[in-house]
Amino acid sequence: MPEKEDLTVAEECGRHQGETSWSRARELARGLGETRGCPVADLPLAETLGGRLAEDLKALVGLPAFDASAMDGYAVAGPSPWRRAGTQLAGTPLAGLSLTAGEAVEIATGARVPKGTESVLPYEHAEVVDGWVSGEAQPGRHVRWSGEETAPGETVLEAGTEVTPAVLGLSASLGHDALPVRLPAVEVLVTGDEITAEGLPGEGTVRDAIGPLMPGVVSWAGGRLLRTRHLGDGHDDLHEALIGGGADVVVACGSSSKGPADHLRAVLNGLGANVVVDGVACRPGHPQLLAHTEETVFVGLPGNPNAALVASLTLLVPLLAGMVGRDEATLGLGRAPLAGEVRGRSGGGTRLMAVRVVDGRAEPVGHDRPGSLRGAALAQAYAVVPPEGPGADVELLRLPGA
Repeated sequence: MPEKEDLTVAEECGRHQGETSWSRARELARGLGETRGCPVADLPLAETLGGRLAEDLKALVGLPAFDASAMDGYAVAGPSPWRRAGTQLAGTPLAGLSLTAGEAVEIATGARVPKGTESVLPYEHAEVVDGWVSGEAQPGRHVRWSGEETAPGETVLEAGTEVTPAVLGLSASLGHDALPVRLPAVEVLVTGDEITAEGLPGEGTVRDAIGPLMPGVVSWAGGRLLRTRHLGDGHDDLHEALIGGGADVVVACGSSSKGPADHLRAVLNGLGANVVVDGVACRPGHPQLLAHTEETVFVGLPGNPNAALVASLTLLVPLLAGMVGRDEATLGLGRAPLAGEVRGRSGGGTRLMAVRVVDGRAEPVGHDRPGSLRGAALAQAYAVVPPEGPGADVELLRLPGA
């Protein structure tokens, strides 16, 4: 059997590796995502944001769909002056209205222009006296002619394009109510008897900070959050939650360490899951886990919020990006010198520090404890500090929304 360093990503995904370096863990997560891909789902427009088009986007109607006025004014035919022959508002049928030379129809922006229209004369260029309109109209101006922007049946975007807000608006204007997309369905399980989901925490309890964090992370990475569920620390509850939920990816938060209440490994072992990553040599976020069955990929995150965010960017985000084919470069902010004196970890492992980029330098913002998101909320990125120290510059891992 080849040594570990000779294995391809696909081959290593089939082995239990134990603790993995931070960079290798991200490679394995990306590779697993690319290998599995993502099924195509036909979803309503409102549910497709962040996905990738599974097919070319074609125009079901032309743009514009009909000859329409681009200005408020008068649709005219022939030379000035023109006799005013009626009014045409947006959204109303023409009802046989047409123009002959010397006629004008008062018209609103977006209204269908009458047959025979040669141009639209804006109000500010028109003079109206006793029912007659005069002014200098330029042939063809201020009319959006049918199909001049996009012809019916034309391909406007290729498969693989990310569905952005602009793509959603364009799709609607082209007549689409739904789109075929690759958008991994994700379920988040927040575990812990001490977790409360709302209000002020009582004695011995803590407010859930990971549940509110995850929807934005999932969406930013190219996934679709199906639901977030809160569970206690019981083995049987976790087992039941991990099976048959219909998600492509299940994220279990707070059960990936090796304490007496951390049952994720035992449950996955009982399901016959193939473990790809079991622990990552980084701080914060060491107790991470990546595994899969034939049907589902499982990501285990630590229970501390900042550690969970680091782990999400280490395993979950590359996994989802690989599944939908997102460019890895969009997940980073390049490299920059790290301000101040920062050392590597004496015990080895990668250190993730919350930073802001100021005048081309990555400045730590502090508040980097595993249980606090204060630093991440102030930051644009995590600086990736390797075990041997930062060197001349460091990789910057973009924070979602930054």
